Amino acid sequence: MEKLTLKVEGMSCQHCVNSVEKAVGELGAKAQVHLAEGRVEVEYEAGAVKPEQIKEVIEEQGYDVV
Repeated sequence: MEKLTLKVEGMSCQHCVNSVEKAVGELGAKAQVHLAEGRVEVEYEAGAVKPEQIKEVIEEQGYDVV
């Protein structure tokens, strides 16, 4: 398993947390959102998911990965 930590702007509530975790989960990865820090930690299988895909699904939810 690979680990990736992303700085994500625009998350402000539990709904934000749920939407990011669900979207990343649909890729087959596991996200843990740290709302207060504006940070998302992701565990994923390197051969199955690419970091670019993770960033893309988070941005599709309306948040900015910086």
